[in-house]
Amino acid sequence: MANVVTINRPEVVALIEEAAKKLTQGNKTEAVALAVRRLLEQNARAGSLFGAHRGSVRVREGVDLISPALDVQPDAETGREIER
Repeated sequence: MANVVTINRPEVVALIEEAAKKLTQGNKTEAVALAVRRLLEQNARAGSLFGAHRGSVRVREGVDLISPALDVQPDAETGREIER
């Protein structure tokens, strides 16, 4: 299944040609594919911290995901040493 994308803007064509020469040994299609993959990866990283889909993780009511996990101040932070 072949599809065609036509790009007429000279500055965009020049960018693609430059990227193709540097990155893909002149393969313009691969240069465009590389750029689009990179854009999609950046967008994916900006998504939800807990799952790929909104609502994929459920947290019980009353649970604060950004509160400290420890109830006490760690000894390393206070400067106290633990006697053993």
